[in-house]
Amino acid sequence: MSSPLSPSDVSVNALSERLANKLIDNAERLRLAVSRTPDGTVIVDAGVEATGGIEAGVLIARLCMGGLGRVAVRSNLDANPLWPSMIEVHTSSPVLACLGSQYAGWSLSATKEQTGGKKFFSLGSGPARALAAKEPLFDELGYRDRHDCGALVMEVDRLPPQIVIDKILRDCALAPDKLTIVVTPTHSVAGTVQVVARVVEVALHKTHVLGVHLNEIIEGSGSAPLPPPAPDSIQAMGRTNDAILYGGRVHLTVKTDSVAQRLAAELPSSNARDYGRPFADIFKAFNYDFYQIDPALFAPAEVWVSSLESGVTYHGGALDMALLDTQWSGAPPVLAANEKAQP
Repeated sequence: MSSPLSPSDVSVNALSERLANKLIDNAERLRLAVSRTPDGTVIVDAGVEATGGIEAGVLIARLCMGGLGRVAVRSNLDANPLWPSMIEVHTSSPVLACLGSQYAGWSLSATKEQTGGKKFFSLGSGPARALAAKEPLFDELGYRDRHDCGALVMEVDRLPPQIVIDKILRDCALAPDKLTIVVTPTHSVAGTVQVVARVVEVALHKTHVLGVHLNEIIEGSGSAPLPPPAPDSIQAMGRTNDAILYGGRVHLTVKTDSVAQRLAAELPSSNARDYGRPFADIFKAFNYDFYQIDPALFAPAEVWVSSLESGVTYHGGALDMALLDTQWSGAPPVLAANEKAQP
């Protein structure tokens, strides 16, 4: 079976280098804190001690996609808005942008003995993953990047210890001053943005889990509501997941009609056993173990899949904004005039 990526000289690290520099150069305006290790590795704090914000989150999301995606925030303040703020994503290189770069698949950890304090764990995402290529996924993609600079995003609530930084440098074959690490806790504003901006990536990963060959996927667009801030990491993780599972919409373009029909039917999160409850409740019910949750849940709520072969677009799934309204506003959703209960 052929590689899902056509042979090319595209470097996700080269394309995203300017985005990393933009974060650094505009740190004060973006409310970021930039520091350097003694060896020169750049650490961008986007929510541990720094405040960060939505604009920083958008830039980080674009960096995560290896410079191959558009990410924007749209204000949705019509008379009956779906939600006031929406994250919108598009990529014409969905496999490389989403799975070759954005996917949080690189496990990085250190014991408390190694750190001299408490243990550390984070999943690395972003273009530097493709320099290290430690995940089996890169063998399937047939892709490995080569560049003298790299950037990695870590969704964690503390800055990485030196032992983890050293591992990243070794695995990526980078000089210390050629690596930028961006830290975005989920409960931070920037962290919330960059997680919700994974709405298309979640669809691509679910497509992969379903066994559909990735060379079928031609284009990807999506949107999801931007949740309000959460006071702790568990609530924040629940809200960002709920935004995609119950409020995410994705439009994929694929090559063949049979794949379009299958994805429309099987891709939506409503196919999962655990669908229908807030993600934080599901996570707690499974003793905070991701691997006990039905993997079919990790998908957008609603999908449209267009077939290049037939020209037909197939639709599946539906939004559950009532669940989001109840979780995020703390009050029952407001009914439209024609939905109000009759006396």
